[in-house]
Amino acid sequence: MKDNVKGGALTEVTFFILLSLYEPKHGYAIMQFIEEKTGGRLVLGAGSLYGAISTLTEKGWIKPYGDSSGRTKEYVITAAGKEIAKKELERLKELTDIAAGIIGGAV
Repeated sequence: MKDNVKGGALTEVTFFILLSLYEPKHGYAIMQFIEEKTGGRLVLGAGSLYGAISTLTEKGWIKPYGDSSGRTKEYVITAAGKEIAKKELERLKELTDIAAGIIGGAV
């Protein structure tokens, strides 16, 4: 996962995973959230998702939520993850503002 904490862009999948976890979710619910919000444009496989969950947990951007002793583990975004998501939103807004100024008109 090549997401850069120092102002670089998040991957679209990482950004959507963070957004999905503003409410606690298990893996399948995260996949459904992303597919629904993107109109099916992004569809994650279980392997890709669980690799990303592992990486995001290691970075401290998400954490297990509640009792994880069962088979279904839920995750939630951390304060650090919220800060990363906020910075990405600001970066995207700046990007679209610049592009709208060049292309013309609001999208």
